[in-house]
Amino acid sequence: MPTRNQAALDFLMTRRSRPAKTLREPVPDRATLEQLLTAAARTPDHGKLEPWRFIILGKAAMPRLAATAEQRGLALGLDPDQIVKGRSQFDQGHLAVVVVEITRPVEKIPALEMTYSAGAVCLSLLNAALAAGWGANWLSGWPSHDRGFMTDALGLAENERIAGFVHIGTETSAPPERPRPDVQAITTWVDA
Repeated sequence: MPTRNQAALDFLMTRRSRPAKTLREPVPDRATLEQLLTAAARTPDHGKLEPWRFIILGKAAMPRLAATAEQRGLALGLDPDQIVKGRSQFDQGHLAVVVVEITRPVEKIPALEMTYSAGAVCLSLLNAALAAGWGANWLSGWPSHDRGFMTDALGLAENERIAGFVHIGTETSAPPERPRPDVQAITTWVDA
């Protein structure tokens, strides 16, 4: 029989992201954040490509990113509500980790597998932060899909894109539980 890690299973069965707008200071210090990043980097990675990297956004960077999101939203002709929503995570943010996907030209490994790995890093970082007692939330939104924002705000290369912004801070209120998927309804068993 396998060795059961009941504490880890209990955590995974009850984990819940915390809305980024409810996160406050204090935020993890550099040593704590490096530990969380180390945990996140222990993710599936076909070919050991490390098709991701991290950019740490401190509180002092948030106003510049909010302004860039607003400028990009105006340039794109977005609805004012979309612009406000796009900049709000930076207006309200205290610390965020940008998980940057890096697509590498590797013949035997499809680019989609690099995307999967970057997504796994986002979830691993989110779970590591929550397991360490921090509030955390993985966000995207239109700025994370806009090439102009990626270039202007973060200086990303053409082969890079934002997999997510993982906001981490002190939880101010626990969110209520939300409905979860009916696993029986979405599962097919194939035995033969």
